Amino acid sequence: MNDPAMTQTIPRDTAERGVMLACEGLTRVYREGPRDLTVLDDLALEVRAGERVAVIGSSGSGKTTLLNLLGGLDRPSAGEVRIAGQPLQALGDAELGRFRNRHIGFVYQFHHLLAEFTALENAALPLIVRGLRKRVAEARARDLLARVGMEGRADHKPGELSGGERQRVAIARALVTDPSLVLMDEPTGNLDQTTAASILALMDELAQSAACAFVVVTHDPGLAAHQDRVLRLDGGRLSSTPSRA
Repeated sequence: MNDPAMTQTIPRDTAERGVMLACEGLTRVYREGPRDLTVLDDLALEVRAGERVAVIGSSGSGKTTLLNLLGGLDRPSAGEVRIAGQPLQALGDAELGRFRNRHIGFVYQFHHLLAEFTALENAALPLIVRGLRKRVAEARARDLLARVGMEGRADHKPGELSGGERQRVAIARALVTDPSLVLMDEPTGNLDQTTAASILALMDELAQSAACAFVVVTHDPGLAAHQDRVLRLDGGRLSSTPSRA
């Protein structure tokens, strides 16, 4: 571990500065037999509302671990994650689940759709969990499915969809709640070039119109270059790399 005096810090005036996501001192250590494996080491990150940040790095560098910590799916060994000024570590499991449903959208590398539900039902599920009436939730979900080019496949179950179609449903599900922050793990990996371009355009629109912040983990240099900033994860910490002009 690094000397505490070298800890990366983030100013705490998040609300005044429009910071949607901030973390400092973020550390994740796993126990492997007789030794500890440090995957993230005293990491700091700040993402403003409406900003799109790509995270690149070699396989096994901890990119998915980072997303899981930022989204409250895992708890850090040390450090803090704040979204819209709310420290996630201060929330109990039930509170954290409700907070995620209100503020965070996830696009996983593997879609994690429910096999027994249609594309429409999968996309609407976060809103139904929130307590919205099914008719209202499905109307919103149908709109998002149309925006990712899936309007004609809404009544199909995941087993009847291609890998790219399933990923588009997963993207619609992540965006259906109008989240403040969207975390994406290789979101365009299964998409053709035309569909990927439409997803990028939708991200641009949401960042500009709704001030939605994005953190995108990817090996795709084109996707990374499209973001506002590109960060490299190496040795458990993030460093800046050149982004698009």
